[in-house]
Amino acid sequence: MIKVLFICHGNICRSTMAESVMTHLVKEEGLSDSFYINSAATSREEIGSSPHPGTVSKLRHEGIPVVPHRAVQMTLDDYNNYDYLIGMDTENIRNMNRISGGDPDEKIYKLLTFAGSGMDVADPWYTGDFEATFRDVMAGCKGLLECLKEEL
Repeated sequence: MIKVLFICHGNICRSTMAESVMTHLVKEEGLSDSFYINSAATSREEIGSSPHPGTVSKLRHEGIPVVPHRAVQMTLDDYNNYDYLIGMDTENIRNMNRISGGDPDEKIYKLLTFAGSGMDVADPWYTGDFEATFRDVMAGCKGLLECLKEEL
Protein backbone atom coordinates (compact mmCIF):
# COMPACT_ATOMS: atom_id res chain seq x y z
CA MET A 1 0.00 0.00 0.00
CA ILE A 2 1.29 3.46 -0.94
CA LYS A 3 0.70 6.07 1.76
CA VAL A 4 0.34 9.69 0.64
CA LEU A 5 -0.03 12.73 2.91
CA PHE A 6 -1.00 16.07 1.34
CA ILE A 7 0.10 19.11 3.33
CA CYS A 8 -0.67 22.83 3.31
CA HIS A 9 -0.60 25.61 5.88
CA GLY A 10 -3.96 25.10 7.61
CA ASN A 11 -5.31 21.79 6.24
CA ILE A 12 -8.69 23.25 5.31
CA CYS A 13 -8.27 24.41 1.68
CA ARG A 14 -5.58 22.97 -0.59
CA SER A 15 -4.51 19.80 1.19
CA THR A 16 -8.07 18.70 1.89
CA MET A 17 -8.94 19.43 -1.74
CA ALA A 18 -5.97 17.32 -2.86
CA GLU A 19 -6.94 14.52 -0.45
CA SER A 20 -10.47 14.42 -1.88
CA VAL A 21 -9.32 14.70 -5.51
CA MET A 22 -6.68 11.98 -5.16
CA THR A 23 -9.10 9.69 -3.32
CA HIS A 24 -11.59 10.20 -6.17
CA LEU A 25 -9.00 9.56 -8.91
CA VAL A 26 -7.73 6.42 -7.20
CA LYS A 27 -11.28 5.12 -6.81
CA GLU A 28 -12.03 5.80 -10.49
CA GLU A 29 -8.97 3.73 -11.43
CA GLY A 30 -10.10 0.86 -9.15
CA LEU A 31 -6.97 1.27 -7.01
CA SER A 32 -8.48 2.22 -3.63
CA ASP A 33 -7.03 -0.88 -1.96
CA SER A 34 -3.52 0.16 -3.06
CA PHE A 35 -3.50 3.61 -1.45
CA TYR A 36 -3.90 5.30 1.91
CA ILE A 37 -4.48 9.04 1.43
CA ASN A 38 -4.71 11.73 4.10
CA SER A 39 -3.87 15.40 4.67
CA ALA A 40 -2.37 17.62 7.35
CA ALA A 41 -1.23 21.17 8.16
CA THR A 42 2.14 22.65 8.94
CA SER A 43 0.50 25.08 11.39
CA ARG A 44 -1.82 24.68 14.36
CA GLU A 45 -4.15 27.54 13.41
CA GLU A 46 -7.05 25.45 12.10
CA ILE A 47 -6.65 22.22 14.13
CA GLY A 48 -10.05 20.54 14.41
CA SER A 49 -11.64 22.66 11.67
CA SER A 50 -13.57 21.10 8.80
CA PRO A 51 -12.73 21.81 5.14
CA HIS A 52 -13.20 25.41 3.99
CA PRO A 53 -16.66 26.09 2.49
CA GLY A 54 -14.99 27.18 -0.78
CA THR A 55 -13.20 23.83 -1.05
CA VAL A 56 -16.41 21.95 -0.29
CA SER A 57 -18.37 24.00 -2.83
CA LYS A 58 -15.80 23.56 -5.61
CA LEU A 59 -15.49 19.81 -5.06
CA ARG A 60 -19.26 19.36 -5.06
CA HIS A 61 -19.52 21.43 -8.25
CA GLU A 62 -17.00 19.07 -9.87
CA GLY A 63 -18.85 15.97 -8.62
CA ILE A 64 -16.01 14.91 -6.35
CA PRO A 65 -17.00 13.63 -2.90
CA VAL A 66 -15.50 15.57 0.00
CA VAL A 67 -13.53 13.23 2.23
CA PRO A 68 -14.67 13.65 5.86
CA HIS A 69 -11.82 15.46 7.58
CA ARG A 70 -10.80 17.64 10.52
CA ALA A 71 -7.57 19.61 10.32
CA VAL A 72 -4.53 18.07 12.00
CA GLN A 73 -0.89 19.08 12.17
CA MET A 74 1.87 17.08 10.50
CA THR A 75 4.21 15.29 12.92
CA LEU A 76 7.57 13.55 12.75
CA ASP A 77 5.63 10.26 12.97
CA ASP A 78 3.87 11.23 9.74
CA TYR A 79 7.23 11.56 8.04
CA ASN A 80 8.16 8.09 9.23
CA ASN A 81 4.79 6.50 8.37
CA TYR A 82 4.03 7.94 4.91
CA ASP A 83 5.76 7.14 1.63
CA TYR A 84 5.05 10.53 0.05
CA LEU A 85 4.53 13.87 1.77
CA ILE A 86 3.21 16.34 -0.79
CA GLY A 87 3.34 20.07 -0.03
CA MET A 88 1.40 22.74 -1.86
CA ASP A 89 3.99 25.53 -1.89
CA THR A 90 7.58 26.44 -1.09
CA GLU A 91 6.71 27.63 2.42
CA ASN A 92 4.96 24.31 3.14
CA ILE A 93 8.04 22.41 1.97
CA ARG A 94 10.28 24.49 4.24
CA ASN A 95 7.97 23.87 7.22
CA MET A 96 7.63 20.16 6.41
CA ASN A 97 11.43 19.86 6.44
CA ARG A 98 11.51 21.67 9.78
CA ILE A 99 8.92 19.32 11.30
CA SER A 100 10.64 16.21 9.95
CA GLY A 101 14.17 17.35 10.74
CA GLY A 102 15.05 17.31 7.06
CA ASP A 103 14.18 14.85 4.32
CA PRO A 104 16.76 12.05 4.59
CA ASP A 105 14.47 9.53 2.85
CA GLU A 106 13.54 11.95 0.02
CA LYS A 107 9.78 11.67 0.64
CA ILE A 108 8.90 15.38 0.47
CA TYR A 109 7.70 16.84 -2.84
CA LYS A 110 5.84 19.87 -4.11
CA LEU A 111 2.54 18.84 -5.75
CA LEU A 112 2.99 20.68 -9.04
CA THR A 113 6.33 18.93 -9.59
CA PHE A 114 4.17 16.02 -10.76
CA ALA A 115 2.51 18.32 -13.32
CA GLY A 116 5.88 19.33 -14.77
CA SER A 117 6.09 22.64 -12.90
CA GLY A 118 7.90 23.96 -9.88
CA MET A 119 5.10 26.43 -9.23
CA ASP A 120 3.18 26.78 -5.97
CA VAL A 121 -0.50 25.87 -5.73
CA ALA A 122 -2.20 29.23 -5.16
CA ASP A 123 -3.68 29.54 -1.68
CA PRO A 124 -7.41 30.31 -2.00
CA TRP A 125 -7.44 31.49 1.61
CA TYR A 126 -5.82 34.65 0.25
CA THR A 127 -7.00 34.69 -3.37
CA GLY A 128 -10.56 33.38 -2.98
CA ASP A 129 -9.97 31.65 -6.33
CA PHE A 130 -10.90 28.03 -5.67
CA GLU A 131 -11.17 27.41 -9.42
CA ALA A 132 -7.45 28.10 -10.00
CA THR A 133 -6.57 26.02 -6.96
CA PHE A 134 -8.72 23.16 -8.24
CA ARG A 135 -7.01 23.25 -11.66
CA ASP A 136 -3.58 23.07 -10.00
CA VAL A 137 -4.63 20.34 -7.58
CA MET A 138 -6.21 18.23 -10.32
CA ALA A 139 -3.15 18.54 -12.57
CA GLY A 140 -0.79 17.67 -9.72
CA CYS A 141 -2.88 14.73 -8.49
CA LYS A 142 -3.23 13.28 -11.99
CA GLY A 143 0.52 13.48 -12.50
CA LEU A 144 1.21 12.03 -9.06
CA LEU A 145 -1.15 9.12 -9.68
CA GLU A 146 0.50 8.32 -13.00
CA CYS A 147 3.89 8.32 -11.28
CA LEU A 148 2.68 6.13 -8.40
CA LYS A 149 0.96 3.61 -10.67
CA GLU A 150 4.44 2.64 -11.85
CA GLU A 151 5.17 1.42 -8.30
CA LEU A 152 2.17 -0.90 -8.17
